[in-house]
Amino acid sequence: MFVPGDPVPSIYARTSTNPRYSFDSVAGRYIVLSFLGSRKVAGVAEFCSQLYADTQFFDDAFASAFLVSNDPQDERDGVLVERYPGIRIFWDYDFALTDMFGCRQASKKAESRISLMTWILDPGMRVLKVIPIRDVATHYGEVRNALAGLSSPADNVQGWAPVLLVPNVLEPELCRELIAYCESQGTDESGFMRTDGQSGKTVMVVDHNHKRRSDCAIEDERLQNALRSRVVRRLVPQVERAFQFKASRMERYIVACYDTSTGGYFRPHKDNTTLGTAHRRFAVSIGLDDRSYEGGDLRFPEYGRRVYRPPTGGAIVFSCSILHEVTPMTQGKRYVVLPFLYDEAAAEVRLKNAAYLQDEALRNHVVASVAPPTR
Repeated sequence: MFVPGDPVPSIYARTSTNPRYSFDSVAGRYIVLSFLGSRKVAGVAEFCSQLYADTQFFDDAFASAFLVSNDPQDERDGVLVERYPGIRIFWDYDFALTDMFGCRQASKKAESRISLMTWILDPGMRVLKVIPIRDVATHYGEVRNALAGLSSPADNVQGWAPVLLVPNVLEPELCRELIAYCESQGTDESGFMRTDGQSGKTVMVVDHNHKRRSDCAIEDERLQNALRSRVVRRLVPQVERAFQFKASRMERYIVACYDTSTGGYFRPHKDNTTLGTAHRRFAVSIGLDDRSYEGGDLRFPEYGRRVYRPPTGGAIVFSCSILHEVTPMTQGKRYVVLPFLYDEAAAEVRLKNAAYLQDEALRNHVVASVAPPTR
């Protein structure tokens, strides 16, 4: 059982709308996670009535509530429903989530006994408080009292994420050339990788509710060499010094564009959560012009509301396992180069997992090249 101070690991669970909901994607707000067992448990109806009627806390900004049911009848009858913003349901019929939190106990009867419990997590997905449910009908009062004394996550603007900022990776002239190349070649809609719930394959999807960006693939060999050489000389040694990680390979040569006219943004996500992306170790964001746009900044919700912006030619580097987002653009266009860094051990992972890439052309490319080394 997790106790106060413990971080909650990455969890995927099924909701009514998402077969593989990423629980840690909601970092940056308080989380109330209540294991209720079933709507048939005495007092659950009263608890839910109070929860759904209270609009003060559960707005997906201050806090979100997740109710866990182990009863398939609850879903069939539609007695537990999600409310946006603020309230979601995890359907945990195999007890994976219940067992992870230590809520299922052995019973002499045929069925297991569920210990009803509520966890309150901080914006960094660490346990703040564990509240046993003694009386379900009055339990919401205890939850409300626990939330009432907490400061707003929006007040944390001083927290610093474990990121590295390296200036002068690219010269201003090269930055301008890359922007011009992007504008002359044009861009394509940018998707993101997701695990297909049925096949388990890594698939590329486009979802404007999650991401709005366009990318230009750098096909010019001279520009590729110029970019790679500067990453090797100016960035890789700094990454090794800061993180004790020797990058030897680089994935992806693109200029990405976040455009105010299309509402550019990228909702909170991680870069290594599928089999096809599990090899990625560090994400790099190299700014090409930090003066021509507003909005479009990096933010790391687990660590507060501070925003980060690489200077022109400078890079921000961070672990691919950190939740991050790009805030909505409000003016102009943001041009940025976005490679990933990894090493030889990760290259073996990438090659092995290429079989899980649904796109045949991409799969063949990875198998043939596994990306050229940066050295």
